[in-house]
Amino acid sequence: MKDFKVLKFLDLFKNLFEKIGVDYPMMRKILNVKLILDGRRVSTVLSNQSNKKKAKEADDKNNFLKSLWIYILMGAFLIVFIVVGKNFLFQMSFIFGITMFLLMTSLIADFSSVLLDVKDKEILLSKPVDSKTLNMAKILHIFMYITTITMAIAGPSLIVSIKKHGLTFFFIYLLEVILIALFIIILTALIYLVVLRFSSGEKLKDIINYVQIGLTIIMSLGYQMIGRLFNIIDINNMEYNPSLWKYFFPPLWFAAPFELILNGNHESYIIIYSILGILIPILSIVIYIKLIPTFERNLLKLNSTEGQTKDKNKANIFMSKILCRNKEERVFYKFATNMLKNERTFKLKVYPSLGMSIIFPFFMMLSMNRREFLNVSNTKNYLWFYIVFMMIPTVLGALGYSGNYKGAWIYQTIPIKDKSAIYKGTVKAAIINLFLPVFILVGLIFLIIYKMQIVEHVIVAGINMLLYIIIEFKILDNNLPFSKAFEITENPVGGGNILVGLFIMGLFVLGHYMLTIIPYGVYAYIPIGLIVSKIAWGKCIA
Repeated sequence: MKDFKVLKFLDLFKNLFEKIGVDYPMMRKILNVKLILDGRRVSTVLSNQSNKKKAKEADDKNNFLKSLWIYILMGAFLIVFIVVGKNFLFQMSFIFGITMFLLMTSLIADFSSVLLDVKDKEILLSKPVDSKTLNMAKILHIFMYITTITMAIAGPSLIVSIKKHGLTFFFIYLLEVILIALFIIILTALIYLVVLRFSSGEKLKDIINYVQIGLTIIMSLGYQMIGRLFNIIDINNMEYNPSLWKYFFPPLWFAAPFELILNGNHESYIIIYSILGILIPILSIVIYIKLIPTFERNLLKLNSTEGQTKDKNKANIFMSKILCRNKEERVFYKFATNMLKNERTFKLKVYPSLGMSIIFPFFMMLSMNRREFLNVSNTKNYLWFYIVFMMIPTVLGALGYSGNYKGAWIYQTIPIKDKSAIYKGTVKAAIINLFLPVFILVGLIFLIIYKMQIVEHVIVAGINMLLYIIIEFKILDNNLPFSKAFEITENPVGGGNILVGLFIMGLFVLGHYMLTIIPYGVYAYIPIGLIVSKIAWGKCIA
């Protein structure tokens, strides 16, 4: 079994652990296994990368260490706020705000299985392992993880800070980073405790899933924001106005000691912030220790299925009756709707694409001149709306995959003659539950921006989206819905299909543009497009 350097370092404190009653050899073995499993877990920040690897390669590869490079790269951007000046309250608040956000989202997204683990107690406590040894292994495991992530984020700016501001700055920074790491661990655990106290384990699993989705979106869009910071921030001219609500903003607590010690700022609010930065982490640790028994009892809710969503949605049943022609279609429409809403692995793979489809059209227009952007008559900037189409290949390609793919044997046993009902019901469910909400949201924002002057163009885009869905469905390899595992494919869509899809999307944009040149072309296209969509649906979705 692989031995880790951090465990060899831990061996130096063997006697200390044994003095407090911990079975050190057993704790070391538990930690070794946990660290190996960390290496095999694919981080959320790597979830968009290829997963098609041989089993032997997967065993040898440490995915956790690979994910650290992404955090180091993000941490490198923080160097800018170390070197630009000496407005430490603002600079360090910004740095600590980003650090705390990344730590919490990473802890929730990728390490919840450790904080919320109940299986190790069920398995190990039935063996000759005492609870003190197991709890110490769990605490050390969490601390190793969060410390590694923290140092990956803060490491580049820590190194630069020595040359720029000296050793005093460096040691304050290092101490604050350690306090932040402890504070985030305890804060995350307390959030879990509150959620478990007042809701079901299923609700907590849903929260974790949406945090994973949010982290994936943020990682994908983060580089867009970094480049724009330099246009909107002038650090040296920032002024701070204290107010009551800012006492509840943790990054200020940890930034204040830099102002107090290095800039000699002895304002009362700086002193209070500094005290809070030390007192709150210590107090949170004391509270958590007191609440550990309650936390452990509430963790048992994670084994309960109470709170799972059941098919009692009247709107779902009503829509199936309107949209589906026969009983078989209605059955698979309702089945697919439940899977799309409740299948956590599917949501983690697909929902980031939906989120980016909502955001990207507006990102692309941020650099435009405001007058040019809003001038409907002289420009066609509303055609950026078609970026929403980018989600369609990803979603359609992913419809054949699921985390519960082993249940696909049901397709071989159901007494159904027309297999096209399976696909029609599933695609209709995707349109209503995934594509349509995104289209309506982005469409409403565009209509508000352009003061309701582009209603006909939004309608044309909607018709084209339906046609694009039909075309993409025919292009993609159509597996039975939710019948394959995500892990066995590099990309549910395939690089070639993505390029073809982008080309077709470009043709729709070009066609829409041509309609705006032809007198009344947009209005004439609407009934023609609806008829073509109706015919294409009947002939192609099968």
